[in-house]
Amino acid sequence: MRSEPPRTEPQIAAVADPAAEQAAREVMMGLYARATRAELQAAVERFQPLPQLKKLRPAEAGLIMVQGRTGGDGAPFNLGEATVTRAAVQLAGGATGVSYLLGRDPAKAEAAAILDALWQDAALRLAVTDALTPVRRRLAVEAAIAAEETEATKVNFFTMARGED
Repeated sequence: MRSEPPRTEPQIAAVADPAAEQAAREVMMGLYARATRAELQAAVERFQPLPQLKKLRPAEAGLIMVQGRTGGDGAPFNLGEATVTRAAVQLAGGATGVSYLLGRDPAKAEAAAILDALWQDAALRLAVTDALTPVRRRLAVEAAIAAEETEATKVNFFTMARGED
């Protein structure tokens, strides 16, 4: 019998508490945002044929003003503009999926919105989570590489006890 490695993210399969469900959805939406277009489209392909869906908001790109705060808690100031693509779809069952992604990629935004809508169906939630396993693996590898590169530049300061000269 083969044992599975422990998951690093919270279980998302069955969530009864609305606050926990919202937190789990936020985790998934963050995953959609960090995935590539190809990864999202491959995940959507796993659910073919898709249920009938209605495009509530076709994918469109626009600008948002990004705000910053000095020291993280100071007065907000306008840092600059960022390009964002958004989309919204509704499945025949009534689930509404939305996505807001940095950059100009309508296909990626639409795929993320479809996955968000599919994830909201309790029967498909685990399947959507599993479909994004390659994204999780890629992100874990990238994080490990970044941690390794950071560790290589770490400077350890220490004091040596000296004797009287």
